[in-house]
Amino acid sequence: MAEKRRVFSPDFKRNAIKLSYQKNSTKESAEELGIEMHFIQRWRREHRQFGDGSFCGKGQIRVHPEQKTIYELEQKLKKAELRYEILQNATPHLYNGNEEIYQFIKNSHKKYDLMQMCQVLDVGKKRYNIWKKNGLAEKKRHIIALKKNITKIFLNSNKRCGSRQITSELNQLGCNLKQSKVDFYMRQLKLKRIPKRKFVATTDSFHNHYIATNVLNRNFTVGAPSKVWVSDITYIKTKKRFMYLTVIMDLFDRKIIGWNLSVSMSAENTILPSWKMAAKNRKVLEGMIFHSDRGVQYACKVFSDILDSFGCIRSMSRKWDSNDNAVCESFFSTLKNELVHQKIKLISQRHMRKEIYDFIETWYNRKRIHSYLKYKTIEQFEAENQTIYNSHLEM
Repeated sequence: MAEKRRVFSPDFKRNAIKLSYQKNSTKESAEELGIEMHFIQRWRREHRQFGDGSFCGKGQIRVHPEQKTIYELEQKLKKAELRYEILQNATPHLYNGNEEIYQFIKNSHKKYDLMQMCQVLDVGKKRYNIWKKNGLAEKKRHIIALKKNITKIFLNSNKRCGSRQITSELNQLGCNLKQSKVDFYMRQLKLKRIPKRKFVATTDSFHNHYIATNVLNRNFTVGAPSKVWVSDITYIKTKKRFMYLTVIMDLFDRKIIGWNLSVSMSAENTILPSWKMAAKNRKVLEGMIFHSDRGVQYACKVFSDILDSFGCIRSMSRKWDSNDNAVCESFFSTLKNELVHQKIKLISQRHMRKEIYDFIETWYNRKRIHSYLKYKTIEQFEAENQTIYNSHLEM
C-alpha cells in the first residue's frame, strides 16, 4: 500500500525555516523535525523569492507582499477584460430573448466559466439549467420567433418601417396581431425610425407663364391607371451641392412611373426627362389630368406643348398650398425620412443617384407596403387588379 503523503501547514514551514537558520545545518534541523532535508531547502528557496507570501495555502498563487497590490490590480484587469470579451461576443444575442442567450452560454461553456457568464449576462444559473434540461415554454418560443420576424422586416426595410407597416406585413403572413403589441416589442428591441423633419419649399411661381386652374381639387382617389398623374420637385443635399429630384406618380396605384435627379432646376433637366420616362413606362391616355404646383418648370411653353400634344388636362395647385399636391409631398416625406435623413454624413452625387434609384425602383415601387393600397405592395396591387390595367392601358 502506497505511503500517505504528508501535508505541512504554513506555520510548520515557517518554523522549520526559522529553525534551520538557528541550527548549524539544514540536515540537523531536518532530523530534529523528522522530515527530509530537501523539504527545508525548497521552503527556504521559496521564502527567499516570495517572503511572507510563500505559504499562502492550497490553490493560492504565491506573490511577494511588495508585488501584492500590482498582482491584485492585474487580476482585476484580467477579469474586466474577460467580462468585456463575454459581453462583446454575446451582444448579437442580448435583444433576441432568453433562448438565444441560453444558447450562447451553452455554446461557450468550454471557453468561459459558467458562473461567470451567468453573472455577466444577468442570467440565473438555476433558470439556465432548467432551460438546458427542459427547453423554453411554447409561449416564449412564439414570442422569440415573433421578435425575430419584427427585427427581420425592420432591417430589410433599412429601418424605414414603423409598427403600423410591420403589423400589416405580419398579419398578411397570418400572425393576427395588434399594432400595440408590435409597438411594444419594437420598444423592447430598441427598433426606432428617425423622426420626421420639416422641408423647405422649392417652387418658383414668380413667372409670366400661364397658370392652370386646380382641376384635381384634392380628389386623390382614382379608379383606373393613367387617369391622373401628379408631379413635384424637391431638393436633396449632397457633399458638394444640392440635387433636385423630380417625380411623376400615377394616383391609381401610387407608383413612381417617371423620375429624374439633376443638379439644375431647368425644365430640360427636371420635368422633361421625367415625362419621357413616365410616357415610356405607362401609356398616356387622352383627357388624363396632369397635376403639379405652379413652378416655372411645369408652366413653361415647352412642357405645356407636350401636355397639349397628348391631349392632357393641365391642373395646378393654388398658390402656397402644398396640400393641393399632398400625395407627392407625402412621397417626398417618406423618401427623406426613410433614406436621406438616415445618412449620418453627406454623400457624393454619384452615390446619391444610386441610393435614389434603389429606393424608388427596388424598394418603393416593389417591396414597400402602402396604407393607401390596404397595406399591399404596388406589385401585389397590380397583380390583383390586372384586369383594370389591361382594359385601360390597352385602349
